[in-house]
Amino acid sequence: MPAGCTFCDVVDRAAPAHLVFEDPDTLAFLDRRPVFKGHVLLVPRRHVAVLADLPPELVAPLFTVAQRLSRAVVDGLGAQGSFVAVNNVVSQSVPHLHVHVVPRAKGDGLRGFFWPRTKYADEAEAAGYAARLGAAMRAG
Repeated sequence: MPAGCTFCDVVDRAAPAHLVFEDPDTLAFLDRRPVFKGHVLLVPRRHVAVLADLPPELVAPLFTVAQRLSRAVVDGLGAQGSFVAVNNVVSQSVPHLHVHVVPRAKGDGLRGFFWPRTKYADEAEAAGYAARLGAAMRAG
């Protein structure tokens, strides 16, 4: 793992995060600057910079969890749907592969690839979103 990788620090618990889900291959946590509340980042535990570098044996585990998270934002948060995306280098603020799973609703203002950002009122609100999503992941 490269020194200074923010997401490796989250995986190693050296940096704080509101965890939503974890298994042997992946870790999901709330984005600190969410597009909408409940915006989750899913990372492989192993440091991988971009999707093209993801080992074949991790493709299914990563995207199976992404699929489950896309259901969890609906079941756990009452979203109407989700937006799932991966940036590679351009617009990738942390050079560690991560899948964005963003809760969506009709008329929510998200247009194309312009991603306005919001904030949680406080740590307790963020923890509440993480707990609801985690419960939906365990249920489904």
